[in-house]
Amino acid sequence: MTTIQITDTGTARRGPVFWLCRYLPGEIAGTAALVLAGLGVTVWTDAPVAIALAGLVGAILGFYGVLAITIYSEHSIAAHGRARRGAFALLVAEFGPVEFVDTLVIRPAALLLGVWMAPDPIWGLLAGKLAADVVFYAALAKSHNTHDMRGSRGTRGARRTRGARPAREPQTVP
Repeated sequence: MTTIQITDTGTARRGPVFWLCRYLPGEIAGTAALVLAGLGVTVWTDAPVAIALAGLVGAILGFYGVLAITIYSEHSIAAHGRARRGAFALLVAEFGPVEFVDTLVIRPAALLLGVWMAPDPIWGLLAGKLAADVVFYAALAKSHNTHDMRGSRGTRGARRTRGARPAREPQTVP
């Protein structure tokens, strides 16, 4: 008889593969929506503000549409198929204040500068998106690291002090 020890320490390591799988589909959808919305507005106007605003709205809808579906499905699976309330709250809480600053200040400014400076609005939108993404993900990484050091994101030390679940009993596999 073989005995397998299954433990549940409550800590989940999230490496680069997790983050890529989680955010890359949203980034692809957001970028596609950014380009389509920006390109669509150029039919009516060549005003950089209108193009940047349309691109911003498209990027937000594309990225958060995919992420909302991802979070909703994760929590539906965790709830064994039952729809889980609060997916929107979890979506907002995932990024916190970094997202509000990005959406209201950094990303609109970067998109507007990109469209204004580039000869082609599509390249300007892409350059602005890239610049805003670099700032956003750097701030987000810093925010996550700060929370982890303080123990507020459920790090191993923080879970012990809040009473981590005990390890499961060994299960016997025939």
